[in-house]
Amino acid sequence: MEKEIVSIIGCREYDYNLVKKSIEQSFENLGGIDKYIDKNDTVLLKLNLLMKKKPEDATTTHPIFAKALAQTIIDYGAKVIIGDSPGGPFNMNVLKGVYKACGIEEISNDTGAKLNYNTNSVEIKNDNGLILKKITAIEVLNEVDKVISVSKLKTHGMMMFTGAVKNMFGVVAGLEKAEYHVRMPENVDFSNALVDICIAAKPVLSFMDGIVGMQGEGPSAGDARTIGVVIASTSPYHLDVVATNIIGLKSIKVPTIQRSVERGLCSGTFEDIELKGDNIENFIIDDFIIPEIRSLDLLDGKVPKFLREILNGLLQPRPVFIHNKCVGCEDCAKNCPPKVINMVDKRPIVNLDGCIRCFCCQELCPVEAIDIKRPLLMKLLAKL
Repeated sequence: MEKEIVSIIGCREYDYNLVKKSIEQSFENLGGIDKYIDKNDTVLLKLNLLMKKKPEDATTTHPIFAKALAQTIIDYGAKVIIGDSPGGPFNMNVLKGVYKACGIEEISNDTGAKLNYNTNSVEIKNDNGLILKKITAIEVLNEVDKVISVSKLKTHGMMMFTGAVKNMFGVVAGLEKAEYHVRMPENVDFSNALVDICIAAKPVLSFMDGIVGMQGEGPSAGDARTIGVVIASTSPYHLDVVATNIIGLKSIKVPTIQRSVERGLCSGTFEDIELKGDNIENFIIDDFIIPEIRSLDLLDGKVPKFLREILNGLLQPRPVFIHNKCVGCEDCAKNCPPKVINMVDKRPIVNLDGCIRCFCCQELCPVEAIDIKRPLLMKLLAKL
């Protein structure tokens, strides 16, 4: 069985020199930068820039990590564009605000890397996609020779884990992401779509900022947790398997990894992985807080249909709005894909009958005024 290399390098703080050395070692472990990038290539560093968050919140790719990676590539002789399509509208003002808040704006001045402000979209054919044969993507993909995924190690309220594969969802242009949620509310369909998007984006390499990650109610309302690792691979699928094992999460429970295994992109185990660098045992965390999201599709074929319909109401997680924390910004209502959140007296009220459990409202709430309530029965089943 052919094995994919996954590099693991320890790094416990955002000291520029330490991070840059870790990234350089990662390239060495993968066979050298020249194996993947040609001099004079233009490379897109597709960061995780979900929303306006300070670097210490651990919601977005840390600017020191992005700067060190950009400088390493520029020193080699290639050009770098840094970008993402954050949650919500995709326009110049949004990009400027996100770059500034996340500390990314300074990278351009320090390294010469270009920040993407092209907000046009293009249709990309995806013949190898399972359910998405084409995607509406950010146009910058057509302006570069190579794409590198630069994700953040975090848990996720809907997908349980957000890593290298799900990071590529950010190449979908602006509010088109909300349309995908509406079209594919079921866990299996949406996770298959995420894999399709990753295939279409074709990242030549994937790096993961696991120096400080996020546990609990990720991808934006969880707690920062030091993990102390830089992970890199040619395969985003195998990288995610390693990352989930580091945080004590069974890889096969993660929907995107389930779909990757079903489609033969990885085994979901270490059988097809060659680890290089530091010993993975040095980084494993046994008490990392993982949100349990159990989708009813996992019951399909295991219980009668009529019983599944009864269990539906008992198992579904739901968003809970904390009105005394809410600031009335309306971001949840504006970015709700099925449009089932209404503002009453400047506070959100949700129609749960129409809620598709995408939890975009929680992801994009700037003041963390939304929790996800998981029924006790769902928590018990998730442990089976």
